[in-house]
Amino acid sequence: MQAALTHGPAARSFPHRPEEAATQPDWLLLDDPAEWPMFGRPVEGDGADGRWESQVVVEGMHCAACALSVEEAVGRVPGVECVEVNAASHRARIVWSSAVVKPSRWFEASAAAGYALVPAGDMSARGRRSREARLALWRWLVAGFCMMQVMMYAYPAYIAQPGDMSADAAQLLRWASWVLTLPVMLFSCGPFFRSAWRDLRARRIGMDLPVSLGIAIAFIVSTSATFDAGGALGHEVYFDSLTMFVFFLLTGRWLETRLRDRTAGALEALMNRLPDSVERLGEGGVFTRVSVRRLAVGDVIRVLPGEAFPADGVVIAGDTSADEALLTGESRPVPRLCGDRVLAGSHNIASAVRVRIESIGQGTRFAQIVALMESASLQKPRLAQLADRAARPFLFAVLVAAALAAALWWHIDSGKALMVAVSVLIVTCPCALSLATPAAMLASAGSLARHGVMVHNLQALETLASVDTVVFDKTGTLTREVPRLERVYCRKGLRPGDAVELAAALAAQSLHPASRALVNAWNGQFRSPPSWDLVEAKEHAGEGIAGRLRRRCEAGGKVRAVRLGAAAFCGVEPLQSAAAQVHLADEEGWIASFVLAEDLRADAASVVAELERQGLSVQLLSGDRDAAAKEVAQRAGIRNASGECLPEEKLRVLRQRQAQGHRVVMVGDGLNDGPVIAQADASFAFGDAVPLTQARADFIVMGGELSAIVQTIAQAKRTLRVVRQNLWWAGGYNALCVPLALAGWLPPWLAGLGMAASSLFVVLNAARLAHVAHPANGANGANAALQPGA
Repeated sequence: MQAALTHGPAARSFPHRPEEAATQPDWLLLDDPAEWPMFGRPVEGDGADGRWESQVVVEGMHCAACALSVEEAVGRVPGVECVEVNAASHRARIVWSSAVVKPSRWFEASAAAGYALVPAGDMSARGRRSREARLALWRWLVAGFCMMQVMMYAYPAYIAQPGDMSADAAQLLRWASWVLTLPVMLFSCGPFFRSAWRDLRARRIGMDLPVSLGIAIAFIVSTSATFDAGGALGHEVYFDSLTMFVFFLLTGRWLETRLRDRTAGALEALMNRLPDSVERLGEGGVFTRVSVRRLAVGDVIRVLPGEAFPADGVVIAGDTSADEALLTGESRPVPRLCGDRVLAGSHNIASAVRVRIESIGQGTRFAQIVALMESASLQKPRLAQLADRAARPFLFAVLVAAALAAALWWHIDSGKALMVAVSVLIVTCPCALSLATPAAMLASAGSLARHGVMVHNLQALETLASVDTVVFDKTGTLTREVPRLERVYCRKGLRPGDAVELAAALAAQSLHPASRALVNAWNGQFRSPPSWDLVEAKEHAGEGIAGRLRRRCEAGGKVRAVRLGAAAFCGVEPLQSAAAQVHLADEEGWIASFVLAEDLRADAASVVAELERQGLSVQLLSGDRDAAAKEVAQRAGIRNASGECLPEEKLRVLRQRQAQGHRVVMVGDGLNDGPVIAQADASFAFGDAVPLTQARADFIVMGGELSAIVQTIAQAKRTLRVVRQNLWWAGGYNALCVPLALAGWLPPWLAGLGMAASSLFVVLNAARLAHVAHPANGANGANAALQPGA
C-alpha cells in the first residue's frame, strides 16, 4: 500500500479542468496494468483481464447532485459496472472490467462532465487542494471587502429623509455600489457560475443552478435600476443584499469544507502515516536512504526516533517503544524489544532500531486497515441514498416554485417579483438535506477509527443503534485470543512432547485459537519446527483438521493420517472436565487429549453487565463442549449459553431470534463464524483473529478490549440522534423559510444567510461526533505476548 503513496499515480499530476482532458497524456499511463494496484485491487480474474475495484478522489464536487452527475457520466462508459460517489468524503468507488475498458476512458468521461478524478493516494491532490483553498479564501476576502464598502454606500439611502440627499448624490452612490459589485460577480461568484454552466451544458440540474440564477437576476435587476430607474424592472437596487448573500454563502461553504475535511479526515491521516524514504542496509554495512517503494522482503532498515515504520517486520537490534494508536487502539506507547514484531504505520518513539522486513505493500496490516477505511468512506448509508435521490426532483421543484412566485408578484411589482423569485431560489438549496446523514456517519467512523474500531459498513451504524440482542462467540472473543496449553493426556508409550509435536505440525495450518495454542506450546519449549512434513490437510469448520503427515527424516516413510479437533470429529470420548479440550487421533484411534486454559478478557464481566443494564439481551453460542461454554458464560455473567454449536446451528439460532422480531449483533473471531456474522443485523470481529481482508464483519476491533463494543453501540445511538436532528433541521428550515420567501418577507441577503447557516449547522452538529470522549482503550495490540504452554 505504501507504493500507492509514493509511486505511480502519486508521482504525477493529473488534470483538474475539463478542458485539459483532450490533451492530457497522463491518463494513458493509467492504462498500464502495473499502475492499477496503486489505486485499486482485483475483484475477479487474473488482473489484466479481470474485474477491478478502484478508489479515486473527485474534484470540483460540492453536493449530492454533483455526486449523481459523476455516477451517471462514469456509469455510461461500457465496461464500468458500478459507480458509488460519496458527496461528503468526495471519494468514489468504481468497479470495472479490464477486458472491456481501461481507466483513461472513465477518467475522461468524468472530466467531460466537469469533474476531474484523481487516483486515491495521489500526492499532487493535496497540493491542488491547498491552492484551491487559498483561492477560496481570496474569493471570500474580496466578497467581504466589497460587501462592507457597498453597505457603507447603501447606508445613507436607508436613513436619509426626503430632501436630505440630492438625486445626483444618490445616483453616484448607486454607481459606486455597481462598480464594487463587479469583482464579486466576476471573481467571487466564479465557482457558482462555472458549475451552473457545466450543468446547463449537460442538461441537468445542480445545486449551483438556483444559486447562480438568483445572483444573476439580482444583479440584472439592480443594474437596470441603476442605469434606467424608470424601466420595467423598477427603481430599487439590491447590491447590498447581493454582496451580503455571496459573502454569507462563501463563508458557509468555506467553513463547511474545513469541517467536513476534518471530520472525514481519518482515512487521509492514516494513509499519510507512511514515510517517503527510509535508511536501508547496503553493501559494506552502510545505511543509505532510499524510497520506500524500493524496499523488499528481507531488507534490513534503520528506523530513527520519530519516524514511522514503513513495513511490517521484526526488530533485530535495539529496544524501543511504538505508537500504535491508529492501528490497534492502544493509546499508550507499546514496548517493542529485540525480536518483537512492528507494524507499518506505527511510529518509533524511544530509540533507533534495526528491523528486518517481513511484509510490504498489500500484505501489511496497515494496508488492510486502509482498505477497510476506504471501503467505509465510499459507502452511502440508506438515508443518504434517499436524500440523494430526492435532490434533483427537489431542485426542479425549486425552479418551478420560483417561476410561480415571480408570476404571482409580477402584476404587483415586476422588480419585487424577480427579487421574490431570487429569495425562493436561494433559500431552498437542499445542501443541508444531502449532508445530514453522510457527514454524521463519517464523523463517527473517524472517531471510532481513532479509538481502535474500524467501520467496515457505514449502514451498520444505523442498524447498530436499534439492536436488542448481543450474541458472543466464546474462544478468542469472550476469552483471550489464544488459550494456554495446561495439561496433556496421551496414549501409553507416547511422551507428551511427541504428542504436542504431532499436533503442532497439523495445527500450524489453522488460525483457530486452539490450534495456535498448540503451536505456541511447541515453539515456546523447543523453538524449532516439528519434525513432521505435511502431505495434505483440510479444515472442517467448527470441527477440526484432518491431514496426512510424514516424518521429515523418512523421505519414503509411511504417511500417517491424523485428526485434530473436537471429540466427535476425532471419534474419541471427551475428558470428564469442564475445561476446553482438543483431541488427536489416527487410524488406530485416540492419541492424545490437550486441556486448554481459557482466560476471560479482563473486561468481559463488566461489559456483559453494562450491556444488560442498557436493556440488551446477551447470549453465548460456542462450538466447544456445552460444559466448557457454560463455565465461561458463568464467569462472564451470561445466563443464556449453548455449547456444541456447529456453524449451521449458530445460524439457525440467529435466524430464529430474528424471526421473533429481535435485531441481533454478533461478536465473533471471524473464523468459523462467517455465516453467522453475515446473517446478523450488525457484527463485530476482533482484528487479531483473522486477516482483515477476509473479515465479513461490519466493525473490526483492532485491540483486545470488549469495552469497544459498548462504546461503539453508544456511538451508533449518538450518531442516529444527530442524523435525525439534522434531517429535522433541514426539513423544518425549508418548511419555515419557503412560505416566508413566497410572501416576500425574506430579502435575498437573509435567504443567503439562512441557506449558509442551514448547511453549517448540519456539519457542525455532525462534527460533535468526531470529538466524543471515549474511555482510554487499553488494547492489547496486535503483538501481545502469547503464553506458551508446557
